[in-house]
Amino acid sequence: MRHQAKGRKFNRVKKVRTALVRSLASNLILKEKITTTEPKAKEIRPYVEKLVTKAKKDTLANRRLVIEKLGQNKRVTAKLFTELGPRFVARRGGYTRITKLGRRLSDGSPMAVIEFV
Repeated sequence: MRHQAKGRKFNRVKKVRTALVRSLASNLILKEKITTTEPKAKEIRPYVEKLVTKAKKDTLANRRLVIEKLGQNKRVTAKLFTELGPRFVARRGGYTRITKLGRRLSDGSPMAVIEFV
């Protein structure tokens, strides 16, 4: 039973699942709009929103926390703290939008676009 179990497993082991979420979040931050499956978009939404909330206040501690979550990718960290953080300073939350696209032709997976507002 899944009583209060958080997060999706995506039929992957923990290391691969962590790498997937980290990669999707990094791509979303760099490109600001990605197309993926609906469950993956719903899974990375709170992950990315917490990172943007940290990036609103540019301190060394917040930078280290973001690097811990995303890895040592300097381009992603720099964009998060120089562009996205200042853009959303006045906004209290809800930095991303998920738009459903329909089903993928090959396997019928529900697709979605996740983007920054």
